[in-house]
Amino acid sequence: MEGAEKRSFELQEQQSSLQPSPRKKIITVAAIAAGVQFGWALQLSLLTPYVQLLGIPHKWASLIWLCGPISGMLVQPIVGYHSDRCTSRFGRRRPFIAGGAALVAIAVILIGYAADIGAHTGDSMSDSPKTHAIVVFVVGFWILDVANNMLQGPCRALLADLSGSNQKRMRTANAFFSFFMAVGNVLGYAAGSYTHLHNVFPFSSTKACDLYCANLKSCFFISVMLLLAITTAALIYVKETPWAPENVGDGGDEGSSKAKIPVFGEIFGALKDLKKPMWILLLVTCLNWIAWFPFLLFDTDWMGREVYGGDSGGSDDAKRVYNVGVRAGALGLMLNSVVLGLTSLGMELLARGVGGVKRLWGIVNFLLAFCLAMTVLVTKLAASSRRFTTAAGGGSVALPPPVGIKVGALTLFAVMGIPQAITYSIPFALASIFSSTSGAGQGLSLGVLNLAIVIPQMVVSVGGGPFDALFGGGNLPAFIVGAVAAAASGIFALTMLPSPPPEASHAKTAAVGFH
Repeated sequence: MEGAEKRSFELQEQQSSLQPSPRKKIITVAAIAAGVQFGWALQLSLLTPYVQLLGIPHKWASLIWLCGPISGMLVQPIVGYHSDRCTSRFGRRRPFIAGGAALVAIAVILIGYAADIGAHTGDSMSDSPKTHAIVVFVVGFWILDVANNMLQGPCRALLADLSGSNQKRMRTANAFFSFFMAVGNVLGYAAGSYTHLHNVFPFSSTKACDLYCANLKSCFFISVMLLLAITTAALIYVKETPWAPENVGDGGDEGSSKAKIPVFGEIFGALKDLKKPMWILLLVTCLNWIAWFPFLLFDTDWMGREVYGGDSGGSDDAKRVYNVGVRAGALGLMLNSVVLGLTSLGMELLARGVGGVKRLWGIVNFLLAFCLAMTVLVTKLAASSRRFTTAAGGGSVALPPPVGIKVGALTLFAVMGIPQAITYSIPFALASIFSSTSGAGQGLSLGVLNLAIVIPQMVVSVGGGPFDALFGGGNLPAFIVGAVAAAASGIFALTMLPSPPPEASHAKTAAVGFH
């Protein structure tokens, strides 16, 4: 049964990958990224400061984010494996996409109401840390990351299925996915930077949930409504033909052999059989995410703490300055997303202009390294020009930085949208292209690529906070390590990463698994 199932699986993979589907279907599926990234943008811009306001020290805040890489390491390969072989009448990818969207709704409720649930279960309204609220928040955060991984992996695999064997269409599909991620980012960061959004949902503000918390809760309400609307529309419009493995023999033992195939055995087998191009792609991706994750994790905290001079654990005035900086960081992330979206639309033009996708990836990694290094200069200039005023209750509080410092920081956010667009598209397109002839399904192949993303995130999440503390706290040490990793990623991309193989020169006729 195992050999017959594998032959049937590979045959249907080949049949469904020959002819690309209409571009409008690809765009419809890619649009799900806007709903996913809306919530992810809120996580990146608002949840790290929110966790610290609940009472988690800065050096341990990164551990909260450890759940994301762990869930990604486990969930994406498992979901990818089963989505390759799902026999549901609704198709292979669509059931997982629908399940992920439902889990997002559950997670948003837990995160949004963490402070309220904590207060009802014994948390003090004034003391910190708020233990029960933190527990509820972490549970919701885990569920949200699991749900995001359930969504993104099958979405990208479905895009690869819809693209067929056309490499340009595959790159375009991932560029559209990156573009809609930018759209979701713009919406999410805009919502996060608007301080009166809670007025849309008056019930969001409670005794346990202050205005910052109520605004976060309102943002997540809008996020889940957007995601459910887009996902429902995509699942209704794009249909899949159910996968039906070839049945061999009548014995019950043969029929049960499918259950004996270990998921992680398939993953390790996929790793063992990887060709050199895929291994180099994993290396470049790994270094790239070592560079990205410290900034993605602490960008708004950097604005609130180092650029604006606030303190999430200080006096009320220091917290107010910190929150102003966090909102300025959300504005910077919105500018970043605008550039990300424009770059995604011009991906093919940029690749042709510099001589190919691998050269483009290498060049923008050096740009990323430069931007991360420049955070040191911006921080030093902000510290040297910082002015203070007397607070109402005595003591001093930092004033906002000069306009030039703000412009410099926001410019870094914006320019980094260029390498981010490449990071969100080219590695996934190359993984689909490199694995198209390996016999592995798109879901499993993208799950393997995800390991090169989540393992660096785990390293940064575990070591980022304590590493920063060794150098006196703050975010700059991790940013410098990121700059070095980005430069190394650029070198390997330019010198070792092979160019994609040429398109197949002959066309084949086969049934297409979508309608």
